[in-house]
Amino acid sequence: MKATIMLGTAGALTLAGFAQASPYGGFTFESLGNMGYGETYRMSVNIDEGCRIDAVFGNSVGPLSIGLQGGMSFYQNALGGPTSTSINSAFFALAPSLEWDSYTTIGALYANGDPYPENKLLDIGIDWASFEAGGELATNNGSWFVTPVDPQGASVGGTVLIGQFTVIGGSGNGLADLTGQISIQGKDANGNTFQDLGITWVPAPGALALLGVAGLAGRRRRR
Repeated sequence: MKATIMLGTAGALTLAGFAQASPYGGFTFESLGNMGYGETYRMSVNIDEGCRIDAVFGNSVGPLSIGLQGGMSFYQNALGGPTSTSINSAFFALAPSLEWDSYTTIGALYANGDPYPENKLLDIGIDWASFEAGGELATNNGSWFVTPVDPQGASVGGTVLIGQFTVIGGSGNGLADLTGQISIQGKDANGNTFQDLGITWVPAPGALALLGVAGLAGRRRRR
């Protein structure tokens, strides 16, 4: 079974000149289980319906960091790459391990755009070397993004997917394994631009007691 962990917000800031009311509402971690390469999580940002995310970024005010607890590392497949544009789902039958690569995205799962007609993801200013070697993804002057007219940035069911992370040595609980913070930019339902800087995945009150159970319940085995 799939399970999601709905998380609250922490450290959210909005820059002057942008919409004051942000549609951001925390994170969802979906555990896909361990397919032999580590525990795989899909990380999504929760936003209001009718809203969208156009960029995930880090800057000098809100640096981006996605790392791991001590002793863990990201699984990186030799056929993959740091973003979903490098994940060719047509190769899964010949190289099943590619499906569990760690990568970033906005909305689209793979290079073909699934579940959208195409994948328009771009990136700028990010040094992917550490991440591609299994370590931390960090930048204070870079982004992965889509343009505001690209369908894949739109909220679907109240979330926008921003990455898949397979953790070697992971616990089955994405909140426990992944650490860090991100900044996001998008548009609200009225078409106004918003930014939230330095947001991180901290559980809402009372959620900590449920994390172990949720992590176990969210694990599934396929194939």
